[in-house]
Amino acid sequence: MDDPRYSIGELSRRTGLTVKAIRFYSDRGIVVPSGRTASGHRRYDVDALARLELVRTLRELGLDLATIRKVVENEAALPDVAAAHMRALEAQIQVLRLRHAVLKAVTRRESTPEEITLMHELANLTEDERRRLIGEFLDATFRDLEHPGFAGIARSMTPELPESPAAEQVEAWVELAELTRDPDFRALMRRLAERQDNDLRRHHPIADIRDAVAPALGSGIHPSSPEAARIVAALTARHRPDDLLAWLDLVDDSRRERYLELLAVINGWAAPDSLAPAAHWLSQALRASDQRCAP
Repeated sequence: MDDPRYSIGELSRRTGLTVKAIRFYSDRGIVVPSGRTASGHRRYDVDALARLELVRTLRELGLDLATIRKVVENEAALPDVAAAHMRALEAQIQVLRLRHAVLKAVTRRESTPEEITLMHELANLTEDERRRLIGEFLDATFRDLEHPGFAGIARSMTPELPESPAAEQVEAWVELAELTRDPDFRALMRRLAERQDNDLRRHHPIADIRDAVAPALGSGIHPSSPEAARIVAALTARHRPDDLLAWLDLVDDSRRERYLELLAVINGWAAPDSLAPAAHWLSQALRASDQRCAP
């Protein structure tokens, strides 16, 4: 029968720990020799082997030495220690996701040092700070516009980064937050809101545009064709051409759609339908109609 007592070298081979590490744990009383040879070399039993394997596992999981001592000496319940360490790891994972998102954005956009600093700050905002940033943006967009529909619109434009976001959600948040801080984008969204406020008091053109233009796009009708002219005539019977063109120029701005795309990623929604093709087609059709009507 094999002698159940192991030398440090044998423990090293069985556990994968270095001889130096085993001596370290032994000197600190985490694993205790079961005896010594006549020449004074330490020997360990199967309990020491099992304890060392547990120590190795806990160290690989990132637990500190003091906590490991409490676990192996039954001063702390392993499930409680695991739960606390899991929470700490979750926090670390969140930080790593934020850093990964920033680095990915830096790589993709060839950012300047100033932009990198800004992205890092945006990624590390607390939930309250994120809400405050978005609240200020939406307030600047809808301030003093009293139509009751704007409260629901503002809610639908609010990003809600989940507690444990995926890397793409963090990256989307950083880009969206940058957009909300951009004065030009804020001015664009304010003009859109003011235009929509006027339209809501009468009849908003978006439903008419989708109903009229979507079939034309699907059928491949050219914006300068007679069929397009008939669609334009039907729309301009309900909406002034100048108003339509002004609204379309705002809607056709790619930053507006980008905000909605990023919002969908952050909130876990389906990708929004793009209004850009219909807006672009109708803008061309309106201008072609103006040219035909010009003397």
